[in-house]
Amino acid sequence: MKKRYRRWGIQLLLFLITLTTTTFAGTEWQYMRFVGFDLNPVTWEWFVKGFAFSLPFLGVLTIHEFGHYFTAKWHKVKVTLPYYIPFWFGSLGWIGLIGIPSIGTMGAVIRIKDHINSRKQFFDIGIAGPLAGFIAALVVLFYGFTHLPEKEYIYEIHPEYQYFGDNFEEIVYQKDTFFLTKDYEQQFGPAPAFWPDTMRFGPSDATFALGGNLLMTFFEENVAPEDDWVPNAYEIIHYPWIFAGYLALFFTALNLIPIGQLDGGHILYGLIGSQLHRKVSATLFISFVFYSGLGIVTLADTSEVLMWEIPLYIGFLYLMFSRLTRSIQTNLMVAVAVFTAQFFISSYFNVQGYFGWLLFAFLIGRLLGIYHPVTFENEPLSPTRKVLGWVALLVFALCFTPNPFGLS
Repeated sequence: MKKRYRRWGIQLLLFLITLTTTTFAGTEWQYMRFVGFDLNPVTWEWFVKGFAFSLPFLGVLTIHEFGHYFTAKWHKVKVTLPYYIPFWFGSLGWIGLIGIPSIGTMGAVIRIKDHINSRKQFFDIGIAGPLAGFIAALVVLFYGFTHLPEKEYIYEIHPEYQYFGDNFEEIVYQKDTFFLTKDYEQQFGPAPAFWPDTMRFGPSDATFALGGNLLMTFFEENVAPEDDWVPNAYEIIHYPWIFAGYLALFFTALNLIPIGQLDGGHILYGLIGSQLHRKVSATLFISFVFYSGLGIVTLADTSEVLMWEIPLYIGFLYLMFSRLTRSIQTNLMVAVAVFTAQFFISSYFNVQGYFGWLLFAFLIGRLLGIYHPVTFENEPLSPTRKVLGWVALLVFALCFTPNPFGLS
């Protein structure tokens, strides 16, 4: 009993820490206010405003995890409550010391304490979380797009946009056009101290843009009121409900990737069985790595760079594929073949993948596993479960963003 209370205490503490870090992150993303900066510091007032991001975002993640939890309980599978994972760099992620602004968390996980040996149980537990979280994400996005503030809201965060009038979108995101000027300072006051003199006109986040997916496009074109300003890819981060919904879609797609032991892998395993799943999962993994690495090594690189870049990258690919088969030669051949295809397609067709997905593919290949464990009970799913399974894969297609966090 004491062990259980201690575990509950740890889980509650992790949740409270994660709530705090995601709230700080929300304040940073929304209002460009940072812990540790004398200029635009995070006060209690601004911290409270960060809950507009952290509550809907953590709400979706919590609903996702409890979808798994209650389904496991329904199957009488022993399972723990969620462990939340706080992950926050603070201002270090924004000023170049780390270079990766955080969202305050890496998600949450539950621990299954029983051995699952049923294809149906794997399917039910795997699908419950993403579908529950997806429905919650739709609610968050619907609220966000139907409660858009006036366009003047963006001027509260970026007063410098007023310098260009209502057509600022056509100007401020250009990399080599505008620099800080005396005219700006006369109208809006001194530029932020952390902007270097050589920096172009515009905010520090102006080159950071969120990628698009089918569902976000639907909400932008069909749900948002026509007479309201719909934030563009550069400014969604300042609209907490929409940004929280976008991240919820991202995590839903991440979990629904139909490879290995991800939720999508459990779903696909339930749909097609162990023998076919092994082949399909390997094919999807290779395809995923192929897309992710497009553009990393190209003919545009100098010969001096290519001399060390090529063997280093092939070695990285080999590490990802080292558990694809039991044959070292086969795994190495796959790595070389993927690199060769990536190199020529990127060089001659200027096609770019997304490096972030490549890091996640490395995590799958080395830790999570490409293949699904074989279950003792391998009976086909009922027609209802099969329909739900294909619906879940459709949800993956709607939520997946090829380039979710881009610099442009």
